[in-house]
Amino acid sequence: MKVNLYTTSGCHLCELALAQIQTLQLHFQISLTEVEIANSDDLIERYGVRIPVISTDQSTTELAWPFTLDQLRSFLLRPSV
Repeated sequence: MKVNLYTTSGCHLCELALAQIQTLQLHFQISLTEVEIANSDDLIERYGVRIPVISTDQSTTELAWPFTLDQLRSFLLRPSV
């Protein structure tokens, strides 16, 4: 599964989300891409106050902070939408 983590430098919540993803990488095949929103005005507008945000190649929905490890696991394991 391909997972995008929308993030920006210095975001402590993003670091917490990254740690959750890394925990799940120990149990699931997850290919992680960290997407720096500061490099795009469009991404800043879309995610600026919502980061960290998780998306996957298997769903059109996103998971925005706050979320727990269990909520992230459920999001990643639910059937494609």
